Amino acid sequence: MHIEEGIVQGAKMAVSYGTAVLSLGIAAKLAVDNIKQSGLTSLLVKTVMTTLLVFCFFEVLPHHPVGVSEVHFILGSTLFLIFGPAAAAFGLAIGLLIQGLLFAPFDLPQYGVNVTTLLMPLFAMMYVAKKIISQDVAYKDIAYKDAFKLSVVYQGGIVSWVAFWALYGQGFGAENLASVASFSAAYMAVVLIEPIVDLAVLAGAKTLSSLKDSSFVNSRLYNPAS
Repeated sequence: MHIEEGIVQGAKMAVSYGTAVLSLGIAAKLAVDNIKQSGLTSLLVKTVMTTLLVFCFFEVLPHHPVGVSEVHFILGSTLFLIFGPAAAAFGLAIGLLIQGLLFAPFDLPQYGVNVTTLLMPLFAMMYVAKKIISQDVAYKDIAYKDAFKLSVVYQGGIVSWVAFWALYGQGFGAENLASVASFSAAYMAVVLIEPIVDLAVLAGAKTLSSLKDSSFVNSRLYNPAS
């Protein structure tokens, strides 16, 4: 989902700065809430783990340029279910920054664009999770259909934001529309894989009863909300 260099440029970049500040502001609010619930150490450990995972998603898992961006396996719903929204948000933001600093400095000018593209769908998924997953169900026990819905929301959100940036930056010309369409079709294939990964990870979590009272995973992973 790294938007291609030059897609958004000049004065239009100002919008990305504003959306990035908003995204990081929401992440900061979630972090404060998480600290109140589980403590600072818990959030720091979970953030380190999500950052390492995100970095691996970017650099180790297959990724290919398609159209206006790149197709990555960014398992946002997996991070959300296991570590919670605050750690997932900071892991995505920090992992993206580290990748830019170490391996892709040409992506740094688009950091505002890319961090918005990663975080805003996460927040939308968090909202949807509250609506579709019963409060008396722990995340380890969610059904495939709910994991699939979360993945569609997250990956669909990424596609929507990439399309927005591409159309905002380059307009509605035929070539640009074709590039957006090719990226969208390729990226949504991730939806076929992510729910399976979610359920596999959750199945593993069920066997690790020692984590049930751990503050280093999302409290909702093992415990109902009510």
